[in-house]
Amino acid sequence: MYVHCEQTSSPPVHPSGNYFRDGQTKIDFVLVWEVKVRRKRRSRGQSQGEAAEEAVEAAQEESRSERRKAQLAQWRDKFIQNLQSAGLLMEKEESSSVKKAIHYLKLHAPWDVLVYYAEELCLRAPLQAQPQPDFNTSAQVLQKLWVPNIMKDSVPNRPVDYYTCAFRKSKMEKFLGSDDRENYFTNTQRHRIVYEILARTVYGRRKRAEVGVARLLNEGAFTGAFPLHEGPFELPGCDMQPDKLNKRQVLYHYWSNWLKWYKYQPLDHIREYFGEKIALYFAWLGFYTAWLLPAALVGTCVFVSGILTMGSNTPAKEICESGGLYLMCPLCENCKPWNISDICPMVGYLFDHPGTVFFSVFMSLWAVTFLEYWKRKNATLAHHWDCMDFHEEEEPPRPEFSAMAPAMEENPVTGVKEPYFPEKARISRMLTGSMVIVIMVRPTGVVRVLLSEAVTIKLQINLIYLVSPNKTLPETFFPTEMHRTQTQYEDAFTFKVFIFQFVNFYSSPFYVAFFKGRFVGYPGHYGTLFGMRNEDCGSGGCLIELAEQLCIIMVGKQLINNVQEFVIPKIKAWRQKRALSSVKKAQKAEQPKCWEQDYELIPCEGLFDEYLEIVLQFGFITIFVAAFPLAPLFALLNNWVEVRLDAYKFVCEYRRPVAERAQHIGVWFIILEALSHVSVIVNAFLIAFTSDFLPRLLYQYKFNNDLHGYVNFTLAYSPPSYNYSSHTVCRYKAFRDENGKYTLVYWELLAARLGFIIAFEHVVFFVLRVIDWMVPDIPESLELKIKRERYLAKQALADNQEALLVNEAIPGDKK
Repeated sequence: MYVHCEQTSSPPVHPSGNYFRDGQTKIDFVLVWEVKVRRKRRSRGQSQGEAAEEAVEAAQEESRSERRKAQLAQWRDKFIQNLQSAGLLMEKEESSSVKKAIHYLKLHAPWDVLVYYAEELCLRAPLQAQPQPDFNTSAQVLQKLWVPNIMKDSVPNRPVDYYTCAFRKSKMEKFLGSDDRENYFTNTQRHRIVYEILARTVYGRRKRAEVGVARLLNEGAFTGAFPLHEGPFELPGCDMQPDKLNKRQVLYHYWSNWLKWYKYQPLDHIREYFGEKIALYFAWLGFYTAWLLPAALVGTCVFVSGILTMGSNTPAKEICESGGLYLMCPLCENCKPWNISDICPMVGYLFDHPGTVFFSVFMSLWAVTFLEYWKRKNATLAHHWDCMDFHEEEEPPRPEFSAMAPAMEENPVTGVKEPYFPEKARISRMLTGSMVIVIMVRPTGVVRVLLSEAVTIKLQINLIYLVSPNKTLPETFFPTEMHRTQTQYEDAFTFKVFIFQFVNFYSSPFYVAFFKGRFVGYPGHYGTLFGMRNEDCGSGGCLIELAEQLCIIMVGKQLINNVQEFVIPKIKAWRQKRALSSVKKAQKAEQPKCWEQDYELIPCEGLFDEYLEIVLQFGFITIFVAAFPLAPLFALLNNWVEVRLDAYKFVCEYRRPVAERAQHIGVWFIILEALSHVSVIVNAFLIAFTSDFLPRLLYQYKFNNDLHGYVNFTLAYSPPSYNYSSHTVCRYKAFRDENGKYTLVYWELLAARLGFIIAFEHVVFFVLRVIDWMVPDIPESLELKIKRERYLAKQALADNQEALLVNEAIPGDKK
């Protein structure tokens, strides 16, 4: 088998590749900083006094700039000196031009350093190779049915699966490949170890938290810190054997390629190259996309059923055929009365018919079932990738926490003394950070409501979603809360920013669904806010407006997001290459080196924005699904594109991120569970108070099963006082008498609505608890494999080898 490809001109690579000049010492990490060359500017056409004043200001500014440069250089030199003391080997390269010089510091961790930190970081070491398992449920089902699986792809160089256990230096000879020091630790493990050293190294005063490469990057002492990609991503030529491709080329050809949109993702290759944290994101995104297939199919069927039964909608026919029978009261202060027959509500029936109730129940059950099966999938992958035993207690303290903690106390889990921050002080800092979110959320919600009150054109409301940025808030908005580990810090930050974004994105749909048109009053006694009449729903009803908003969000906003994800990295890469163009021109006679090529790429921005976009989408297709059954279909189409866009960015456009371990997707799963439970309550209220489902049902039960006369049933007459002032008798949608008082039907309907909400949420939540009980978080087969692996690991690390020899003779798969 050969790789079919188009002939491309790959950029030349330095002969030494990812090695020092000796061609043997591997580059584990690269630090970059730039030094600009200042040129004096000449001033023309200035008086002597102006020139002298400008010269003084320039001298002061230059003095401040020089002091800042000197401070950064001092920190940088101290940091590099401490890295040498930590045992890292270094080699420096320089690329310069007339305008600036770029310094590259290549780092290498020798064997002794790797062994020391591998034991401290609890890295997993291989004990015995095992056959590769297949975790795709669909592949297993199709194989049993003898159906060809077009989604399966034979990706070359699949990583070997091992029995593993925590690394111990004293048991080195028990691990596979311990005699090959050059290749014993994988590249991602080497990157992780070196980055841990970079994160712990002090460059100034420890009590000021002047520690770690991350803060040096923020201060500007370094302009880049990254591990190198393993060669170019372009395929070298046609008719090349797949097993000869490097890891980056494999991911480019078998994963980020748009022609592979229907293939399984090579998750093991992603994990081997980018680490478990990024691999779990793509595993979750692929799993969620696959589960959208049944939701999209059912939603489309519900929508099509509405189209097929549209002609049999009696209330819509009565409205369309009413002529001038129903003259409606004005919808605003300066509006004129209008005729209900001017708007034929056949389209509204597509989003408000009995099938939407069934679909709301289905999506509530779908959301919880999806999360339950993801927990099983997550547990299987965590065990397969040796992260199931990775707990927070194993994670080392954050460098900022270690530097600023005022005391040392014994860790109750490990028994080792660690930096400690008093709980009361932490709580006060956390409350302060939470108040920042509260202060920012309140004005945002008020602005949303006021905008909805002020504008009368629906498109203006929806434009907020098209231009609303999907970016995180700056971390500087939140004070340091002294979380012990990086996982705790990221989870807290994620939760707070999501609360802000939740209000930012969901306030307008909530307003339209539950507040707009609820406090209007009646003719002659309209409700007001700040002297303005409260906004009423349009002629088609609030549910139609909500469906229009969701349609624009799920189609327009997602399309714009995808265009931004494609265009913005291109612009950033162009700006980065343009900034380095002067240096490249000065060295045009030389071949570009691999670290120079990687420095031209844009820094990886993490996974926060990627998770946020999909989690917000999950909220829209579950919370407001009763108003727009086609939402899962558009989410499915968007996610097919999202997977390839994200894959291409990580493989081709981003600098290689540091591989991070992770056991699960973190606080995002808690947010998804909360959204799934909120969706049950919101859909119950949406059907009860916004939809016409219950009024129609009450009319069928009490008056006419064929719904003849339903339109007249839902309309009230304007009071005589209003008729006298306006000289017009008009109708409005409400259950009121001629004096504006609520009728008995209103209270009957209110009781039916409250009863429906209670029955709906009790039945759905009961079924959800049954699903939770029936679907265990960890498959029984996986529990047995975990116990077996732990037993074999215990025997392998024991001094008595007889038990290990006996167990090695027993066949069995790891996963």
